[in-house]
Amino acid sequence: MNAAPLMPKATAVWLVEHTSLTFDQIADFCKLHPLEVKGIADGEVAAGIKGHDPITSNQLTRETIAKGEADADFKLTLAPSKVHLPEFKKTNRGRYTPLSRRQERPNAILWLVRNHPELKDAQVMRLVGTTKTTLQSIRDRTHPSFSTLSPLDPVTLGLCSQLDLDMEVTRANKDRPQAAVDHGATLLSAEITTGPRPEASFSQEDVFGAKKPKAAELPEDHVDVDSVFAKLKDLKVKQ
Repeated sequence: MNAAPLMPKATAVWLVEHTSLTFDQIADFCKLHPLEVKGIADGEVAAGIKGHDPITSNQLTRETIAKGEADADFKLTLAPSKVHLPEFKKTNRGRYTPLSRRQERPNAILWLVRNHPELKDAQVMRLVGTTKTTLQSIRDRTHPSFSTLSPLDPVTLGLCSQLDLDMEVTRANKDRPQAAVDHGATLLSAEITTGPRPEASFSQEDVFGAKKPKAAELPEDHVDVDSVFAKLKDLKVKQ
């Protein structure tokens, strides 16, 4: 798939006004929809946009336009660039921290370690642009100036943005295993409690609950001493 020209709508405006190319040819070259090109010709689309000459910008040649005007099936292509730009290679460099803020890194690391222990070492290193050695020394409290450090928010210090911090915290929480939550006893659904049940399944225990166990019966030869003395007392009173 060919790349689109610079300022595709402005280029389409110029081609509509200065050439006899078909709407399909212009749409294919500018990577627009044919109806959008028709709207440009009718003045309904791209109103107020000044046309851009693709010939002066070395994107098209007059010979290519002439071939397109002569053959409706001819597809326009971008002219080869005369300037060869070197390929950009992305390097994985750490976050740049201004010199005036570098001395605040240990304070920011201490704040992150205390307030967000779920963050991994790589995440803390990305946020404040530190090294693993410095981070580990603060975790182990072996940093040379650990006693003078004070936890400070890295967002307030300008070492990272609040959006970056929130994204790292959210990512760390997703990676943590979720603890099982005990919701306690739950109510049965209405379908179960109000639904029809066979009569044979109802019992006295289902309605009134289980009966309490009866007290163990006393043996026949057991003598209640209190009741005997109470009867003797009653006899004395009557006499």
